[in-house]
Amino acid sequence: MFASFDSKRRRGRAAAVVAVCGISAMLVAVRLSDATASAQTPPDATPDAAEPVAVMRHPLLVALPDLLRRGAVPGVINPTPRGGYSPAQMRSYLGLSGDGGGQTIGITVAYDTPTIRADVARFSAYFGLPLPCDVPVVDESPSHRRQGHDDDDESTPAASDCFPLEVATPGGLPIVDDGWAIETALDVEWAHAIAPRAKILLVEAIEPEAGPLFGAIDYAAKHGATVISNSWLDEEFEGERIYDRHCRLVRAVCIFPTGDDGHEATYPAVNPYVLAVGGSTLSLDSTGVVMSEVAWSGSGGGISEFERRPRYQSGVNSFAMRGSPDVSYNADIRTGFPVFVGSGLFGQIGWLRTGGTSAGTPQWAAILAVANQLREAHGKRPFGAVGRTTIHSALYRLQGRPSLFDVTAGSNGACGAICAAGAGYDFVTGLGSPRHGIDTDLAAAP
Repeated sequence: MFASFDSKRRRGRAAAVVAVCGISAMLVAVRLSDATASAQTPPDATPDAAEPVAVMRHPLLVALPDLLRRGAVPGVINPTPRGGYSPAQMRSYLGLSGDGGGQTIGITVAYDTPTIRADVARFSAYFGLPLPCDVPVVDESPSHRRQGHDDDDESTPAASDCFPLEVATPGGLPIVDDGWAIETALDVEWAHAIAPRAKILLVEAIEPEAGPLFGAIDYAAKHGATVISNSWLDEEFEGERIYDRHCRLVRAVCIFPTGDDGHEATYPAVNPYVLAVGGSTLSLDSTGVVMSEVAWSGSGGGISEFERRPRYQSGVNSFAMRGSPDVSYNADIRTGFPVFVGSGLFGQIGWLRTGGTSAGTPQWAAILAVANQLREAHGKRPFGAVGRTTIHSALYRLQGRPSLFDVTAGSNGACGAICAAGAGYDFVTGLGSPRHGIDTDLAAAP
């Protein structure tokens, strides 16, 4: 069953509207979004009077057990992952040469996820990844269970076996929201899965309005993040360009999804200083070898109404306005990615399968963190959006190289060529999806 789902919890209250559209007796695939704003105001941040008010939502698809549709009580669902590509498969698919050591990945979200450290620890323990440095966990890996260990055995990771996870709330401690908690778990866990030694700086905005969320980007950039993953968006709106400046960074890159509703240009993905990530349907075998890849029908993308075409698109985009996306990544919920969530819907905790373009956003951030790690080892600066070393100039020069696969089949709507993937750059999958060598090719850029 596919459904559209809007949820918000306010200190224990929950409400849901489910619109049924068809499929699967065992799983219900839902789109989680948050289109309303909290009445709270950041105590130490006043939005610029010149900035228009815009409420952002997170594009996220989640496969949930059918029992939630029947009004489940709090409890544990899916005590082990049920489908989705594993971190080992994805790292084998990407063939990265580094692990992100010495780099900081910023992740911005709205609201608080009080269980995020424990969630990441459970995810990491299961998949054999480095653990958060300050969180004792139970080893839940399949090999540990097969050896008959006591499930109550806890351990604290040694410094060499852990990674730093920092949570910042520059606008004050936010309230908890169900949908954003799942998005937060996805973003942190999968950035960590791809760059397991990178530090993660999670910045929680007090509400999903543009002002606090862009303020979270400012905070991440000022506190050492060289890549900043942001899984939130809105439809384009007049006055959006005033927010562009927050990602006009010299030593960091903002990464945004294009959305999961098919042909549509969304903001901030059309910001010319942003790396925009569209969606594909990627088929891998159990070892991470690519079987096929086509455009995902839900991939956001199109031509901006308000943003002029940037110079780096002059050779690939014949329109006068900015095209989106720049790149693509697997977004199809039928494959998807497992996520452990301890602040889930209606008190349910456990493993969920997630998808959408917000799944590719933190993973592209991790790819860039690894590329920056390699660049640093050779005395080069990290990528930025402006200056001598920009991510867009580096990526657009890779068009046609094996490390950036050109997705040439599939579509995201019924608007002719603009909605169809094709040879070269297109408005569905951009330049294409990463392959072996993407990190080293990016590291080789000036």
